[in-house]
Amino acid sequence: MIELQKIEYQYDNFNMHFALNIAAKERVIIVGPSGAGKSTLLSLIAGFIFPNSGQIILNHQNATTTLPGKRPVSMLFQHNNLFSHLTVEQNIALGIKPALKLSQTEQTTIGDMLVRVGLEGFNQRYPEQLSGGQRQRVALARCLIQHRPILLLDEPFSALDQALRFEMLALVNQICTEFNLTLMMVSHYLDNSLNHFSRCLVIENGNIIFNAAPKQLTENKRITNLLGIKS
Repeated sequence: MIELQKIEYQYDNFNMHFALNIAAKERVIIVGPSGAGKSTLLSLIAGFIFPNSGQIILNHQNATTTLPGKRPVSMLFQHNNLFSHLTVEQNIALGIKPALKLSQTEQTTIGDMLVRVGLEGFNQRYPEQLSGGQRQRVALARCLIQHRPILLLDEPFSALDQALRFEMLALVNQICTEFNLTLMMVSHYLDNSLNHFSRCLVIENGNIIFNAAPKQLTENKRITNLLGIKS
């Protein structure tokens, strides 16, 4: 569960205001113009930045000033941020043991996670030996192995071609079901990928101006004009 109570955040002269309730296991997509505040919203929830006022409630706990590592949240960015000098296994291990001294049980856990993301046997490969989609799978595995109930994705598949992007979205959908995750994802695509989500947020100038099912996007003329949707 995610609850944003009268959140206000200021960056330079740009004021943002967010109020929002998201139920556990809900899947929400966030769209809007560049610079509208989409990534800022995720960063506030993840704890990478803190609001000027208001409260952030995560799983019924006040997390407004809680540091990122203590929040029930994992986040995947547009660029997977894998370390080129570490193997796939080591990159994933950073999610549970930054010192990288793994027990046999932890190695087995990582191997099981690689099976779940379709990379069985890739443990000892390096990022340069992987495709773009495979690297994002590794980054996703690193998020999932932390076993945190809220997953935030900040345009993680925008660099992939359409077929691979749809494949990754289907994988995320499957994993969210398997792990009972609450999902929020920033995207700039308004296509069939919307079908994976129960709710859509549209952000403009630091405010949520639309909060409803994706199928209702075309019913609002202001939204269709803003997003360039042909109704």
